[in-house]
Amino acid sequence: MSRIGKKPIPVPKGVTVNVSAGAVEVKGPKGSLKQPLPPGIKFELKGAELVATQEQEGKEWGKFHGLARSLVANAVAGVTDGFKRELDIVGVGYRAELKGSQVIFALGYSHPVVFDVPKGIDLVVDKQTHITVTGVDCQLVGQVAANIRRLRKPDPYKQKGVRYMGEVLKKKVGKTGA
Repeated sequence: MSRIGKKPIPVPKGVTVNVSAGAVEVKGPKGSLKQPLPPGIKFELKGAELVATQEQEGKEWGKFHGLARSLVANAVAGVTDGFKRELDIVGVGYRAELKGSQVIFALGYSHPVVFDVPKGIDLVVDKQTHITVTGVDCQLVGQVAANIRRLRKPDPYKQKGVRYMGEVLKKKVGKTGA
């Protein structure tokens, strides 16, 4: 059995959890999420805690135990606090501008790059070079931040591009003459 899967998930006040056959629906102050469950895993609401259990013992079911618990725990954390990723745009003339549900990037290409913001994601552009991606769904927030970063990956030699806040760029080690 999974060590992580055994841990109960505390359900904070203001969050309602509805456990059905193949999914767990979580509603909170920030929004609602429906998390589908892998086969062989079920959840029970005991007081103010959610507990994940395996329907059958075995390796093929045990590998999903910790995964299901982590996904539901992320859903509970998302509807209570939300998730946030911050990106910095570094480079001369590199900038972003928010227009409606689109972000227009100037990233050193011959044309502006238009990025559509998906539903369920809030995007804030500060000072044209700092982007904050927030939302309820952890996976969606991370994927949108990765897609924005992919528009112009950071170059470790010129120190330009779109990078995560606090990301350290490493250069490859050169050849030694020893």
